[in-house]
Amino acid sequence: MDLPVHWARAGTWGGRDVIAVANGVGAHRAADAIAAAQVMAKGFSGICSIGTGGALDSSLTIADVIVGSSVTDGQKEWAAADPHGPPARSGLVHSSAHIARTIEEKRKLNQSGAILVEMEAAGVARAAQELAVPFYCIRVVSDLADEAFFIDFESCIMPNGRFNVPRLVMQALAHPARGFPELLRLQRRTADAAKKLGNFLAECKF
Repeated sequence: MDLPVHWARAGTWGGRDVIAVANGVGAHRAADAIAAAQVMAKGFSGICSIGTGGALDSSLTIADVIVGSSVTDGQKEWAAADPHGPPARSGLVHSSAHIARTIEEKRKLNQSGAILVEMEAAGVARAAQELAVPFYCIRVVSDLADEAFFIDFESCIMPNGRFNVPRLVMQALAHPARGFPELLRLQRRTADAAKKLGNFLAECKF
């Protein structure tokens, strides 16, 4: 689809028209993606925020699927609908304005009641509320509650919401014993988590 976003595709799923859009890191960019998709759509029957997230609950493992029962940005909370999929963990998802890099930050977010942290769902929830359509939040775990990031991923996010890959590599090169293993581990986990998420979504009824 020709939209002012990073990636957009239109198709059918279960006999229904579907638009899938990706637009980089951040709630405001997610909301912008929905606004862009509205230009091409006749209307939405529902909007779903999907992707990866960081575990806040220590019982969660890599590639666990999380169905958000609600989403918060720390100030406001939005209820999320049930996608009627396979059995999965459900709970509060915290939509952060920045990457939760340390174990201590994850612990504090978990104490607020959240079981997962990510960065886009609040923007999607707000847009769905404004459009008066059901909102869904389905995420998959890519890092654990007791893990911290050595690489400063936050400093590598460009204004367009994408990661500056050369800068990530430079950080890894500066500390090859820790930086490169972390990048490779995250790449492998994200690929595995994406497959698990896709299989889950294929069985949802919405």
